[in-house]
Amino acid sequence: MYTALYRAYRPEIFDEILGQEHIIKILKNQLATDSVSHAYLFCGTRGTGKTTTARILAKGVNCLSQEGKPCGTCANCKAIKDGTFMDVIEIDAASNNGVENIRELRESVKYPPAVGSKKVYIVDEVHMLSTGAFNALLKTLEEPPENVMFILATTEPQKLPATILSRCMRLDFKRVPEETLTKGMDQICQQKGIQVSQGALRLIAANADGSVRDGLSILDQCISGGQNTVERGDVLEFLGTAGEEVFIELTDKITLQQPAEALLLLEQILADGKDVRQFMKDWVSHYRNLLITKFIKRPEDMLNLSPENVERIRRQSDSLDLADINHGIIELSRTMSEAKWSTQPRILLELCIVKMATDLIEPAKMPARQPQPARQRSASGAAAVHEIRDVSMAAPKESGQGPMDAMPQEGQGQSSGALEPKETAAPRPEKSFDYDSLWHTIFEEAETSRGSFNLIRSGTRLTEITDETFSLIASNSAVAGYVENNRQVLEDLMEKHTGKRRGLRCAMEEDKDCRKPESVEKIAEKAGQKLGLNIEIE
Repeated sequence: MYTALYRAYRPEIFDEILGQEHIIKILKNQLATDSVSHAYLFCGTRGTGKTTTARILAKGVNCLSQEGKPCGTCANCKAIKDGTFMDVIEIDAASNNGVENIRELRESVKYPPAVGSKKVYIVDEVHMLSTGAFNALLKTLEEPPENVMFILATTEPQKLPATILSRCMRLDFKRVPEETLTKGMDQICQQKGIQVSQGALRLIAANADGSVRDGLSILDQCISGGQNTVERGDVLEFLGTAGEEVFIELTDKITLQQPAEALLLLEQILADGKDVRQFMKDWVSHYRNLLITKFIKRPEDMLNLSPENVERIRRQSDSLDLADINHGIIELSRTMSEAKWSTQPRILLELCIVKMATDLIEPAKMPARQPQPARQRSASGAAAVHEIRDVSMAAPKESGQGPMDAMPQEGQGQSSGALEPKETAAPRPEKSFDYDSLWHTIFEEAETSRGSFNLIRSGTRLTEITDETFSLIASNSAVAGYVENNRQVLEDLMEKHTGKRRGLRCAMEEDKDCRKPESVEKIAEKAGQKLGLNIEIE
């Protein structure tokens, strides 16, 4: 029967272990000086060699060789390898986590070793023990019989009681560096006579993320296709998943404002069978990693990633502003929330990618539209082009003149054919605004800060800004109510972008009473349309 690579090539002596030199040094020295501890706690992520090291340590204390323990060749070492050695007992705490199981263990501890010099108990996934089981183990763990040793292994040491931690010698297993993992897999491929390119091995090591078992499992999958040569493209095809490389590349395309290239990359990813919703979760996690890396100097443990992947993320984080990372997290989180109830989550993700890639251009920096020249036709039919002048800006505020003061008085060259403004005309705003551009800017910022302003986008328009107020027209009562609920946000944003605090006035489309009187220019424009003339206000 075929044996998986991670089982067939499991290390049998300390020198074969990959990437845990600091632990090997300690254990070798203890074996050489006969100073092994009575209880060990092996901590670390999956696939880093905790159980394998525990078995090798059990060989070391029972090895018959006088030098270089364990030798791996004596009868005791071979029996432990085959799982037939009576004095090495492995317990899976995930399935034997009750008080009764620990009581049975305590009873068996009383008996001396049958064959070897020490009886070794290897308890895997020890964090799965119940509270009662931990309490039952305490006394035995603290003062075991002379020829008994406990080796506890866990991926989550924070779940262990402090009373257990204080009774054990703790050794933390690190993630295996990609270079070390690549060399180890290369040696296995040479032994099996299979050609695997260095690019393929590096990709496998990157996706293994510091786990030897994960790396060998991926390699096993790639070479099981029956090919004599494995290239990088073959590995990508077999993986069918998105690693950190994919998220780094996709985020780079968003930063460079390349929505087309980002959409094509997404197409390739989803064509490999990646779930859309899971992909969004992983991408948000990538942005979270970018955020953490920007502030934490050594985030390896916090991110639970290999040093190489952390370095890749750090380089990208340094090239991004905090606002870009914040924007990406907000947009992806909003899309994830909407995708929960959608039958087309892919379309939502594609829309999110386009929005993220195009929203990097700040809307507030859009140039305001300049006033266009108007064409006036005289009574004789001759056409003359006159530029519209902004009456409200004709005189500076310091002069104390209002809009009416700036208009030409009688006898100052006023055209007899022009409409003369009256004293009762509606007051003009102190500054002219491009309503469409300003409202677009305010809406985009409000949508980012509050979450969902789609109702405002589709149901309102900005119609007027005066010294004291700004007016909106809502399409119906529901939209008007939603605007009212967000009055504070809109007034704050209007103050931010215009430099002055103004109150919000909102009327429905059919409510004419809420509108301000029309300006002189608006009246002139409507009159010109009725008469077929273009009228200039001077």
